[in-house]
Amino acid sequence: MTDLTAVDAGRTRLAARCREVCEAPPFSIGVFAAILLNAALLGVETYSGLAVDYGPLLHLAERFCVIAFTLEMLVRLGAHADRPKAFFRDPWNVFDLLVVSSAFVPFLRENTTLLRLLRLARVLRTARFMPQLRVLLVAVGRSLPGTVSFLFVGALILYVYAMIGWICFAAHDPQHYGSLGRAGLTLFLLMTLEGLGDAVHAGLAVSPFSILYYASYVLLASFVLVNVLIGVVLNSLEEAREMEAAEALRESAAHAADAPAPPVGVGAAGEEPEPADALRLRIAAVRSALDDMEAQLDVPHVPDAASIGGSPPPAHASAGTV
Repeated sequence: MTDLTAVDAGRTRLAARCREVCEAPPFSIGVFAAILLNAALLGVETYSGLAVDYGPLLHLAERFCVIAFTLEMLVRLGAHADRPKAFFRDPWNVFDLLVVSSAFVPFLRENTTLLRLLRLARVLRTARFMPQLRVLLVAVGRSLPGTVSFLFVGALILYVYAMIGWICFAAHDPQHYGSLGRAGLTLFLLMTLEGLGDAVHAGLAVSPFSILYYASYVLLASFVLVNVLIGVVLNSLEEAREMEAAEALRESAAHAADAPAPPVGVGAAGEEPEPADALRLRIAAVRSALDDMEAQLDVPHVPDAASIGGSPPPAHASAGTV
């Protein structure tokens, strides 16, 4: 039992020290610089002359990035030594672990193409140090189900209008409507309103009713569907912001629970607390008082002996005893 207690105490100390390192600004700045260096190395390697002239230097810089990312991941794992499951509950931690550990997989290490793709994936790790970018990526992920529905409806509208365009304009404009594929490609490009004037003029030469065809298509494809997609993305962005705020609150609550509480009325360095800290202390005191009152209300009422016997004692009897 003593050994287990000592091991738990050691894990707690290790986690506390690693968390101090992770929360330090130089640590985040150093990791962010390593990510940018990794991205710059990928760009330099695309120039064959530089890759040949500075091959050993580039290889050494790549090794440095791998070592830096490995040390960073070890520190982050150490910060969760007292609660390992919390590390894997964060999707960004899992992503970072997979990207960094892939550099040590034998098959991936020998495959140049896969290795470069994995090195490119390290650039996405900048989202950890840029909260707004992280929110955008989460919003894009959450908007995928709505985007799939949007694509299905858009493909259905495109197919219907492509068939109508092939029926109406194939004989007069085979270059754009000669087949279903050409008609679909033409309408897909018209969705961006590029070349819409030329298409309308060509359609009017065939029939004056072609204006209804193009007007209804532009209204549905360029205005309605695009606005629906924007609404889906904005809704997902709002959900992602709420998730980010909730996660920040959970982390602050966890840090507050782990940190020892300072004495009431005294700051961390023996000074008077800040107004926000004083307000938090008052809120905590009010919550404690409310909890005590709730606990007292939950206690069942136990009748006394007088009430069990029948009627309460008369007032003059109690006054006489006094």
